[in-house]
Amino acid sequence: MSAGHIGLSVVATDVGGGFSIGLGGLGFTMGLSGSWMLFTGLIGAWLSAVLLIPKVYPIAKKKQLLSFPQAIQHYYNKDVALIAGIISLIGYVGFSSSQILAGGKLAAATFPQTINITQAVLIMGIIAVLYTVIGGIKAVIYTDTVQWIVLMLGLVGVGIPYGFYYIGGFDAISTYLESDMSSLTNISIADLFNWLITIVPIWFVGMTLYQRIYAAKDEKTAVKAWRIAGLFEWPVMAFMGVILGMFAKVAFLQGDFAALGYPTSSDLDAEMGLPMFLRNMLPVGLMGLMLSAYFSAIMSTADSCLMAASGNLMTDIVGRFKPNLSSNLLLSQILTFSIGVLAIILATQMQSVLDLMLYSYAFMVSGLFVPVLGMLFIKKPKPIAAILAMIGGGGTTLILILSNIELPYSLDANLFGITMSAILFIVIQKNGNKQ
Repeated sequence: MSAGHIGLSVVATDVGGGFSIGLGGLGFTMGLSGSWMLFTGLIGAWLSAVLLIPKVYPIAKKKQLLSFPQAIQHYYNKDVALIAGIISLIGYVGFSSSQILAGGKLAAATFPQTINITQAVLIMGIIAVLYTVIGGIKAVIYTDTVQWIVLMLGLVGVGIPYGFYYIGGFDAISTYLESDMSSLTNISIADLFNWLITIVPIWFVGMTLYQRIYAAKDEKTAVKAWRIAGLFEWPVMAFMGVILGMFAKVAFLQGDFAALGYPTSSDLDAEMGLPMFLRNMLPVGLMGLMLSAYFSAIMSTADSCLMAASGNLMTDIVGRFKPNLSSNLLLSQILTFSIGVLAIILATQMQSVLDLMLYSYAFMVSGLFVPVLGMLFIKKPKPIAAILAMIGGGGTTLILILSNIELPYSLDANLFGITMSAILFIVIQKNGNKQ
């Protein structure tokens, strides 16, 4: 496939509905500084274009690889690949859930008297799961391109200009928002570091990204696609998302949501602000266009995450024990459907789209990032070092998240997971000859 298709598919998958709704929430609470979240996406995309693609693509082409753990297996062994597949599967179930939850929030905020979040999650989930089961990876990439174009047309052509006019322009922004909301420095070092340590590494361990590296017609095409994706992440999508969230905050403070049951004195979920703003400001036709834009973003990520999780289960777990089943199409569709049902159930139990996404990111990154660095920079990395790093890193992050321990300086649990993973990997790599 071409750089254009792959680049748009990458950014559609990475930004998608979760970050679209999540960025609106950040714009609502912290203003323009929320855009720094996707600056880490630009860094991750360009770093992986330089460090990862030249290392992985030639081997993928030679061995006809289909998944991220298969690349891990080339540098380590089958046991390491199996554990990587399990970690990746768990992470992508969480990703899929976050997208379905994003769609549910958008639909529930748009039609509050018709549907609640749980019903909306079920509808979104069923649609996403069914067409992914039928479509496969080629359909996913092609539809991602179309969905991303629809999102850009909706944001650039309708959402931002119409929203700016609706709230009253710069005068309203300066009147209702504090000055630091229009600043790029309204962010703590801890927040910026947490985003950096969580989002940059995902570009090195994401199954959806490896699938698209393999889909490129050559290495040069893959590198070009990653550069395109990085620029679309920041500044394009980053600023459009937070600006719309700021418009929603102005509308809320002007009392525009009072008729919906949210007066200015109410405690409004920041991630609900943008969907409610779109519903309130747009006439029926334009609201339909804008909703289709956001649902396109949600679908573009949901289908890719389901495809990744299914690939992990089918190729890296089932295929490890039953190689003759690893290419069975019907089984693949059944497993994709089953993963989708699990993702829908999880989405009904969570409240925050962004939290669910970042938890999934953190679990995957803390378990897989260090072993990937090992395969990139160490001539003969030891499998046992990778295994202990995966289990120790992912386990540390999971324990810290589930136990709700207050971490120093508001640091993310992911940092401690990666640190534990690195310590285990280095110690075993240096001293594991007698294992």
